[in-house]
Amino acid sequence: MSTEALTNSADPAVRKNWLSTAAYCGMLIFGIVMALLGSILPLLSQRARFDMAEAGGLFLLMNFCMLVSMLGLGPLTDKFGKRLALVAGALLVAAALFLLSGADSYQQLLLCVLLLGAGGGALNGGTNVLIADLHAQPQQKAAALNLLGIFFGFGAMLLPFFVGTLVATLGLNKILYITLGIAIAPAILFLTLPFPRPKQQQGFRLSEAARVVSNPVVLLLGFVLFFQSGNEFIVGGYTSLFLTNEMKMPFNHASYLLAAYWAAIMVGRIVSSKLLARFSGYTLVLLSSLGSAAGVILLLVSPGMVAAVVAVVVIGLSFASIFPTTLGIAGSKCEDYSGTAFGILFAIALTGGMILPWAVGQVADAYGLRLALVIPAMNATMIFLLQLLVWKKDRSAFS
Repeated sequence: MSTEALTNSADPAVRKNWLSTAAYCGMLIFGIVMALLGSILPLLSQRARFDMAEAGGLFLLMNFCMLVSMLGLGPLTDKFGKRLALVAGALLVAAALFLLSGADSYQQLLLCVLLLGAGGGALNGGTNVLIADLHAQPQQKAAALNLLGIFFGFGAMLLPFFVGTLVATLGLNKILYITLGIAIAPAILFLTLPFPRPKQQQGFRLSEAARVVSNPVVLLLGFVLFFQSGNEFIVGGYTSLFLTNEMKMPFNHASYLLAAYWAAIMVGRIVSSKLLARFSGYTLVLLSSLGSAAGVILLLVSPGMVAAVVAVVVIGLSFASIFPTTLGIAGSKCEDYSGTAFGILFAIALTGGMILPWAVGQVADAYGLRLALVIPAMNATMIFLLQLLVWKKDRSAFS
């Protein structure tokens, strides 16, 4: 079907499918953004000559810019629609990739990660809001957001594999240019597809938006994401270190296990999107939080490779549904201001994603990594308790 025919199509199903496809592409780019620094940091450190403390500053700045982007763009998408944020997000990521190819100082890298964070935040928030708004029922939203999350996993796995396989033959700059081309593709789709009309075209009322901020159910769901985001950053960032340092596992084996973790998340989201046709989001997140705690504890007491594999897969499968299902529930509670609600939720989540991994590092430095990784199990317990509170506040959210 031509772009013109698609744009003028009167078939809502066709428009919905193409918008979903565009959102999947945008989320794949966000996965690439999240994996980018970790994949090329050794090469960048050789070129720009910065130490580990400065490397940590790059991650902190990127996450902070992502937080500001998602929090600020929420009300703007409600007022002006999602197209602008999504196009801008893809172009900002492309610009960051272009600048990275020539960056040879730490100051230049700071600008690159600023653009990466802002663009990645716009893509993450915009694609989630778009998918949520394309589905009417709460469990449909949750299932669709679980499916969207699969493409994040593809992007997060694609770039490290791409770099590891081709950097010796192509070099870093050519890989960045190829990735830049991939990042432009969603922008073209976002520009040409017909989007739903903005929800608040007649004016964005702060009094109404304040209701979103003060809604106790939305805030409780936000703190579910606070602990879940922290857990995802902790497990993604510290598992290899735990396996190699504490369990004395060879580095390549630890890398395979980390890949198994991402694969388990993708499989888990496929399964979750099916399970939500039969179970409420409440039930799924509640069970997933228990599975998360059990998986982390099993990893900490694993006597060998087989038990560690089982633990990592259990963690990935359990993590899979919590974030997207919680977003789906929240989206159903704030239909008219979903952009604002998602901006608030992502801001709370990213705050956890910054604070909790930092706390694990501090505890690990003082008492060892094995003890520090009890924190994700405690976070999973908090998610369980928060879900019970949400159920008490608003049982209808999970009917």
